[in-house]
Amino acid sequence: MSDIVRFGVSLKKERLKALDEFAAKKSFPSRSRALTFIIEEALVDQAEDDDERELCGALVIMYDHHRNDFMSSFVAVQHDYHHVILTSQHIHVDHHTCLETITLKGKPSVLKELSDRILAMKGIKHGRLVLTAF
Repeated sequence: MSDIVRFGVSLKKERLKALDEFAAKKSFPSRSRALTFIIEEALVDQAEDDDERELCGALVIMYDHHRNDFMSSFVAVQHDYHHVILTSQHIHVDHHTCLETITLKGKPSVLKELSDRILAMKGIKHGRLVLTAF
């Protein structure tokens, strides 16, 4: 027996056209797959405000590692949050710029707090936290 349930959806023609364009742009094989993706995104967005569950995520940052005292501060912050950091990957983009991806798992508020602390550091050029449910 399948867990899939069929149901009808009523949409304005413009919304259906937008859904079809979205599905085509993202290469979804069907409207159902496109709607499933949209619903999952909305549920993850909702879960970001729910500290009763854990989320996984990645903090991706670009920074100048030559900035005075950056590395010691950066490592100190990571040690403060060792309980939510699963792993990190460090890449040398050029002589001054590094790209780091920090993989996380924990309560949304803690992951956002860690992200905010790192992104506020002098030396960070850009960064973004992406969260997802599992």
